[in-house]
Amino acid sequence: MLSMSKTSFKIKQHQDPGKRKECKEGAKSLGLLIPAEGSLELSGTEHLHGLRRLLQTRGPKSPDMSDKRNESCHALKCIPGEYIREEAAHVRKSIPSQDGEATYIPGTLYCTNLRVAFLPDPSPNTEDCSCQTFMHSDYDVALPCIGRLLAVNSFTKAKVLTSTSTLKFIPEELIICCRDFRVLRFRFHDSGLEPQAFRVSMAIAQAHESSTKDGSYEDAALKNLGSCRPNQEEEVLEEEEEKKEDGSPTLFFQTLRDWEKELQRIGAAGWRVSPVNERFDMSTSLPKYLWVPSWFLDNELKRAFVHFNERRIPRLCWHHPGGSDLLRAASFHPDSDPEKEDMRSVETLMLAGHPQCVIVDVTADLPSPPEIQQSYSKLWNLSLCLADSFVSSSNEKWLSSLEGTRWLDHVRVCLKKASEVAVLLAERSRSVLLQESDDRDLNCLLASLVQVISDPHARTISGFQSLVQKEWVATGHPFLQRLNLLQKNDGDESPIFLLFLDCTWQLLQQFPGSFQFTEAYLVALHESSYVPFSSTFLFNCQWERGRRNQNRFLTQLYTPINGWREPLCLEILEKDGYPVKEATGASLPTIWDWSLRYSPRHMARFRNPCYRRSGNGGSNGGALNGNFLPQNIGKMENAPPGKRTLYLFSKGSLSLQAHFFPWKNGSLAKKGSRRSQGSEAPREQDRSRRCKTRSFLLHHDGLLLLPSYAGPSICLWRRCYLRGSPETQVGLFAPSIVGLTEELDLLQERLNYWQARGS
Repeated sequence: MLSMSKTSFKIKQHQDPGKRKECKEGAKSLGLLIPAEGSLELSGTEHLHGLRRLLQTRGPKSPDMSDKRNESCHALKCIPGEYIREEAAHVRKSIPSQDGEATYIPGTLYCTNLRVAFLPDPSPNTEDCSCQTFMHSDYDVALPCIGRLLAVNSFTKAKVLTSTSTLKFIPEELIICCRDFRVLRFRFHDSGLEPQAFRVSMAIAQAHESSTKDGSYEDAALKNLGSCRPNQEEEVLEEEEEKKEDGSPTLFFQTLRDWEKELQRIGAAGWRVSPVNERFDMSTSLPKYLWVPSWFLDNELKRAFVHFNERRIPRLCWHHPGGSDLLRAASFHPDSDPEKEDMRSVETLMLAGHPQCVIVDVTADLPSPPEIQQSYSKLWNLSLCLADSFVSSSNEKWLSSLEGTRWLDHVRVCLKKASEVAVLLAERSRSVLLQESDDRDLNCLLASLVQVISDPHARTISGFQSLVQKEWVATGHPFLQRLNLLQKNDGDESPIFLLFLDCTWQLLQQFPGSFQFTEAYLVALHESSYVPFSSTFLFNCQWERGRRNQNRFLTQLYTPINGWREPLCLEILEKDGYPVKEATGASLPTIWDWSLRYSPRHMARFRNPCYRRSGNGGSNGGALNGNFLPQNIGKMENAPPGKRTLYLFSKGSLSLQAHFFPWKNGSLAKKGSRRSQGSEAPREQDRSRRCKTRSFLLHHDGLLLLPSYAGPSICLWRRCYLRGSPETQVGLFAPSIVGLTEELDLLQERLNYWQARGS
């Protein structure tokens, strides 16, 4: 560890020689003086504060920076564990212009062990240094977010840089192609700074390569990231104001109280919160607490775990106001051999007190994770081609290539499937079970979309964030593998969560007044998905998140084990005068701590000024685009009293199942045999479905959003995917007064359009 004095810097002696050597190397890279062994040590709070002051005031290595105020204010803000590897002054960052001529912002380019950062030079218009945010989205990029690094020289062909590259020319421009579709361009000074341009370019390439090997993100003390928060008093006031406007804070679903609070909100009277998995001994990928039928005992519940893949049993994820229940589960385990009591337990979970259960075969209609990754990769490369050429996004050849990525097709089928499930829930009281092989990918996407379509609370900021926490983070979506933040498992990468954000954006475009958040909010969430400085996307499940944080931060005073607390220990510590706070989960900040990356001015754009709360849009007639819910008649015949029926919903049709469980006829491994049963019934029901008259439906004091997913209704998210192309951002960003005027004119046209449509 490092501490600062007036003339030199001291190194705290570690018992571990490896750690001591690592600190020395980090200090040397900072250009610090290294004293001999046995130097004076600082201890406790004094040592920690010295470290913070050093790293947060570390500035450019410029010989003429004698003004102490300028040195402390205008400097790169580092977090504990971060150090500067290389820097280059007098660099110009390119800002795309709508007239084709780029404008430049002068500043200093830094390469640290965690990120690439650009710090603009101070000017009369520069914001106060106290308002600087960590990982500014316009200027900074985390090393794992770098997708491609290009060195450009006017005399030679652009070269892709890696840690083993041999750069034989002095770069005039450095282009960073980010995995979140940003393209950052930095031009170096024309004369006198060639060594800096070479060194910082190679340092970035080497840091990018080493960031996935040395565990920088896992070992850095990121729990102190809160010390970099700007204007914490204003942030508290903003949080209180947000609670007043939204009516409820974001729920993280780490405690029993969160699950009980949400269960009460959705009005699921026949359900309870079960702590059967509180110690993760039933399933490590499931959350601690599950929603199960209130009459179902935990001893009976335990019999069902073994019969599902990864022991992910059916459990409630949302209750429809009309009485239906949305459940999710993994597929049946092929090697299980259930007894009669086990089958009775599984049947109870699937029916959930309803006479009918509809199993939705998620994998039959939606793209697989490898297909999603392939399309996303093609879209990323296509957007870079557009940024590097003069081809317009309206060019027929480019549009044909866009269609070839099949990304919009994946968005379309996801919205279609979610709308069909929402209709099944609204038709009549029944249980609808989403079933996927491992219940950790497409089930997360489909369950979330159904709730956004059906529940107005999920369209508020706090409700949407709680939805992501419940259906993705707590339920065990493998973010670390699917987003591949540390770039250690390319074979498992698949941006399913980003596909969900795109689907949400499509709904926002079709129903702009039904969402409390804006496109800017979704873009910020998309960007934040590739920033490995939070607990939200850095782990694969709740169990892993808890273990990693407990093992990493052993210096905290009180560490709970699997969320368990001993009240007596807390009382003893409080009596001795220790400042004990109740543990709330991970020590790392969450992605919802927006003030760490965005200024108050930027966060103000997250709120939709045209948002209409539920109950105000009933005059619209139920849904836009002519999509209305069919009347609640004739879909399925009412089952006789005491008889329970099971349907399979696949490829848009319902199939009556002769056997309630696949084990009875040995058809578990034969998908075709299961779908072939009851083939006559779906034809008749499907014919009846088409012939029934359509009508409007209002429920839960809100609007059921049934989107149009045909043809041009599904659009490319240009503000997200084409950020590297200046001509596609007209009306989206305003780097100049002229651009601001164009943006205001465009906004006025859109406002007039929606006002005319509303009247």
